[in-house]
Amino acid sequence: MKNLLLIVFMFFSLSGCSDKNEDWSSYGKDLTNQRYSKLQQINEKNVQNLSEDWSFRTGVKATFQATPIVQNGVMFVSLPFNGVVALDGKTGKELWRYEHDLTPEWEMCCGPSNRGVAIHENQLFFGTVDARLISLNIKTGAKIWDKKVVGNQVKTESISSLDRSDTNRKKKVTGGTGVGISMAPVVYKNQVIIGITGVGYGLHLEKEGSNTSLGSVVGLSGRFGRSGFLAAYDISTGEQKWQFNTIPSKGWEGKFTNYTEDGTALNRDIYYEKQNLDLYPDASKFGGGSAWTTPAIDKVTDTLFFGTGNPSPQMSSETRPGDNLYTVSLIALDANTGKLKWHYQQVPHDIWGYDVASPPVLFYTIHKDKVIPAIGQAGKTGWFYIHHRNTGELLLKSDPFVPQSNLFTNASKEGTVIYPGILGGSNWSPVSLNTDKNLAFISGIHAPIKYTLHEKIANDKILKYTSSEPTNDSQWGLLSAINLSNGKIVWQHRTDQPLLGGTLATKGDLVFSGEGNGNFNAFNSQTGELLWQTKVEAGVNAPPITYMIDGRQYIAVAAGGNKIMGFTQGDFINVYSLPYTN
Repeated sequence: MKNLLLIVFMFFSLSGCSDKNEDWSSYGKDLTNQRYSKLQQINEKNVQNLSEDWSFRTGVKATFQATPIVQNGVMFVSLPFNGVVALDGKTGKELWRYEHDLTPEWEMCCGPSNRGVAIHENQLFFGTVDARLISLNIKTGAKIWDKKVVGNQVKTESISSLDRSDTNRKKKVTGGTGVGISMAPVVYKNQVIIGITGVGYGLHLEKEGSNTSLGSVVGLSGRFGRSGFLAAYDISTGEQKWQFNTIPSKGWEGKFTNYTEDGTALNRDIYYEKQNLDLYPDASKFGGGSAWTTPAIDKVTDTLFFGTGNPSPQMSSETRPGDNLYTVSLIALDANTGKLKWHYQQVPHDIWGYDVASPPVLFYTIHKDKVIPAIGQAGKTGWFYIHHRNTGELLLKSDPFVPQSNLFTNASKEGTVIYPGILGGSNWSPVSLNTDKNLAFISGIHAPIKYTLHEKIANDKILKYTSSEPTNDSQWGLLSAINLSNGKIVWQHRTDQPLLGGTLATKGDLVFSGEGNGNFNAFNSQTGELLWQTKVEAGVNAPPITYMIDGRQYIAVAAGGNKIMGFTQGDFINVYSLPYTN
């Protein structure tokens, strides 16, 4: 154990930290993505005294998922629809603002949300919903360079492709296979790294009823979108240095396995898939594989880790036989070159929408009496996966942190109810760790989803597609603490709505997490006891952070709700602290 603590101390940098100041300088606090702070001025004994210090209204009332970045007393926040604002971290005073003009007639895939920025010396970097990577002067907000990451020349789904008798034809389209950027970038060795999203999104339709999140999602067979990628760009010039395509041009079909790598049956018709292989030799061009969330980076081995989205077309699989590599996978790359080191595919030939969406997190663990460099990832499947990060070997899966039923069951004409379904498990929400207590904290979703197979013969042609929609069953959330050594659940806290936003852990034995109804909470990290709660005017749909300026610790969170989830939308950045003492 002494050796383990030494390794952990050496590995995790305390950059940006002093006795009176501590920054939150990267999406996950640092490159490990642990979202853990050593600050303990606010702790389990005094958190009940926490109150609002300042609040800022952004003026952009829309889905708000950003992680604020704080450096040298200044807070930088990306806004929905491509804006960035710089604020005084002590007062909330606006210092500068940048607004990006959206490319005309751009097919937006996933709404206007943006999950954050990255900073390096005098530069700030952020991606836009129209797939541009932009560098700004950190002091003034002036543009340094603007890089077009990908064009919008993609074919998208249409509601006219649905059967005339399908009630979904009457619904409003809220999203499709447009291409954009949602993730916060990450900076490493003079390169800024970003990925594109929306390449296998499917046709999203407005929801019905007030008790459900999400509307219908329809997966149509065809040639929609393009394949995804993660790429690195020179911080000075914006020129691309490397690109990793999440769908390989050769070998994308894989081994045609009928099981997950840990032995769970997938109920595939391998014979039928192989018959289709010759019919769709160019499937890789339309393969999906979005890069949704910010990578973690091991500085010791120069290894970058990120997750990939579902294959395209979503849920409808006739035009993409095989395992559909490297979709729904945890991937390790050489951070300097983008070359593949290893991959672990959680769900080969995914037809349910089980993106590897939650960011990976790095830590050390004891496995078979040895100190192991590990990587964890909270899956949409409802398990927390822990791997050896040098080899990809699966060390263990946690106990399910949400209920599971009919997992990996095929859609049917009558409708098959599955949970977790397309919403997760754990969605894009980042986890946090407290390695001193050997715990991971995960935001979970319980939302039963009905998968329906639509099949009709018309004009001697078969019209076939799959739709998914929430059932009328209750939906709720689970905040879970999971033991990193054995995967056992230590405690859980149930919420009235699905949890989407992520967690913050601190040395003050606290875990912070928000809810869609506007509750913002602090829990005892060891017991799960609710110690503090406040109410925000909009849904808390973003990960909280903490920082210190001039010896005072602050807790900050964006609150702007979520349209898809039905959470009240707003434009708040709320910051909390303890009362001043003489």
